[in-house]
Amino acid sequence: MSLETRARRDVAAWRTRQLCRAGFAPADAARVALDGRYDLHELVELVERGCSPALALRILAPLDDEEAT
Repeated sequence: MSLETRARRDVAAWRTRQLCRAGFAPADAARVALDGRYDLHELVELVERGCSPALALRILAPLDDEEAT
């Protein structure tokens, strides 16, 4: 395993732990941890201010992931 791959894995694991501690479901935390488009600090801050984790994910979702309605 390359150093770069190991570093990415370690960062994703750290991000997952932080999100779980903030109240995100483990599956959501793992998915978001791998997606660098999400700002971890903003997600955690929204939850700390009373926003549900699900709503925080919707608010900060990358625009290119929006589904057509």
